[in-house]
Amino acid sequence: MANDAGGRMKVVIYYAVWATLCAAAAGVAISFIHTWFFSYNPGRSWVVHTLVSDLVAAVLLAAGQGAVALVTGSLLAHLGRGLQQTVLLGLLVGAFDFVMDFVQMAVPATELGWVPDILILAAVTIAITALGSRASAA
Repeated sequence: MANDAGGRMKVVIYYAVWATLCAAAAGVAISFIHTWFFSYNPGRSWVVHTLVSDLVAAVLLAAGQGAVALVTGSLLAHLGRGLQQTVLLGLLVGAFDFVMDFVQMAVPATELGWVPDILILAAVTIAITALGSRASAA
């Protein structure tokens, strides 16, 4: 029983790292798209400033989503539920991030602000993680 719980936690940790990487990749892609197609850049230094600030925000948001995935997965593992198809779950987290960020960038009226955005990203990460869990066989 203890070995089974340890195995579930190992999967949760790998999933959290994978979800973080997928969210970071989506954020990096959006950062480049935003810098070169959607932002006003009066000079080379402002291009670098915009890109670096976007990249920092993307990595920090991805780290937060990884932490949410880790906590959610840990709670599920503690309840005896194991994560299934974690590669797909991480890709779904990254895909949602990309689509949400792109829509907010292309249609500025859909931008809700930092707090609602963070809450949405956390809620979606929790939902994707929970939907990817299955009760372990006794």
